[in-house]
Amino acid sequence: MMDTLILSRIQFAANISFHILFPTITIALGWFLLFFKLRFNWTGDLKWMEAYRFWVKIFALSFAMGVVSGITMSFQFGTNWPGFMETVGNIAGPLLAYEVMTAFFLEAVFIGIMLFGFSRVPGWLHTLATFLVAFGTTMSTFWIIVLNSWMHTPQGFEMIDGVAHATDWWAIIFNPSMPYRLAHMLLASGLTVAFLIAGIAAFRYILGDRKETVRSQIRSGLTFAAILIPIQIFAGDMHGLNTLEYQPAKVAAMEGNWETGPNTPLVLFALPNEETRSNDVEIAIPNLASIILTHSPDGVVPGLNDFVAEDGTVLHPPVDKVFWSFRVMVGTGMAMLLLSWASLAFLWRRAEDGRRFAIRRLPKPLLWALVPMAGSGWVATLAGWYTTEIGRQPWLVHGVMTTEMAVADVPAPMVLSTLLGYLAIYAALLFAYIGVVLYLAVKARHGEPLTELTPSSSGAMVDAITREDRGAAILPAE
Repeated sequence: MMDTLILSRIQFAANISFHILFPTITIALGWFLLFFKLRFNWTGDLKWMEAYRFWVKIFALSFAMGVVSGITMSFQFGTNWPGFMETVGNIAGPLLAYEVMTAFFLEAVFIGIMLFGFSRVPGWLHTLATFLVAFGTTMSTFWIIVLNSWMHTPQGFEMIDGVAHATDWWAIIFNPSMPYRLAHMLLASGLTVAFLIAGIAAFRYILGDRKETVRSQIRSGLTFAAILIPIQIFAGDMHGLNTLEYQPAKVAAMEGNWETGPNTPLVLFALPNEETRSNDVEIAIPNLASIILTHSPDGVVPGLNDFVAEDGTVLHPPVDKVFWSFRVMVGTGMAMLLLSWASLAFLWRRAEDGRRFAIRRLPKPLLWALVPMAGSGWVATLAGWYTTEIGRQPWLVHGVMTTEMAVADVPAPMVLSTLLGYLAIYAALLFAYIGVVLYLAVKARHGEPLTELTPSSSGAMVDAITREDRGAAILPAE
């Protein structure tokens, strides 16, 4: 039977894997809602308000799931990992408090106006509330990423009697990996939501829902995805170079590289073997890892054998898990790039009749491919998260405390029983969540389009608030 440490790690991994699914949606969906709202304000076209009204329900559902699942993580700091807060609580505590304050003062206060204020508050106030919720969600993410990044690249503290004390909060907040990790996470959220919107809209379109709002959502999702994915690849490369500098053992595991040296090949496929400390069945491209990581074929890339102590203690992460999770993330990202660019290029090429992005001319295989890719952001985010967090092992706070130092002295059977309980509840909640999203998509298919307003001749913001109020007045009852 597995010991308490392994079971506690699996339990926390299960909690964070379930929790991260929902912030990954709400972070960017808040900004997409603002985009829909501003497009409605500027054009008066009710297809944007229809998009807003559909996705704000999914935002509310995701927000609620994120809050509830986040609470259980806080419990685990006390029940499973008391050593964490005892050692670094002086730093982790304030950062978590900032995140909670941001969530309550911005997200929790103004989300009510977003959901129920269509016809109860002025249009400008409703738009402002949408902005503040999106901003608050992003700020919550900022503080969580600050803490997580600090655990990877800790700075601005000193240890006194085994307890970390802050000496420079600016150094703590703007630790070396924070900007890269924050950018990577925000872009991942944007891509997740872009494919979710395109995928759900494609699902509605295939079911026969040919309303203009559905077409616009497919176009919007694909356009944002096509723009964000190359930016994400660039940000990921910068993040990797930062990791190479501060956590070389993680990069060595990601690359499946055992020996330090120049002219390191890029391993495309392998079965890492920690017993023989080599790769089985390896397929690699010569020199490419050195070129990517050092921009020179002669560049030296760290190997895993450098992270074994003289007494045989292994000080690098589990190789196979990091190696494969990294490839799942990259492979999913490449699929997102190809699908979004191919779809967009095809739509542009077919726009010969003057109608740009005519969805009806999107080949059916591409349209069908968008449906399962609605969840591709989740796959890539989870794989990236596993690469990052498993790659930090055996450290909980890099160079400060190991994971083993923080675990509670709780009997393994007790941890196992709660783990099974969590897994059962999470499976049921995830099934229900996906079911509700699909139900809303099917229900929207049967809804009639909103009464169309006559846009102003300028198409600008003239009488935007008036149009918005009119739109609110004729929205169908929920």
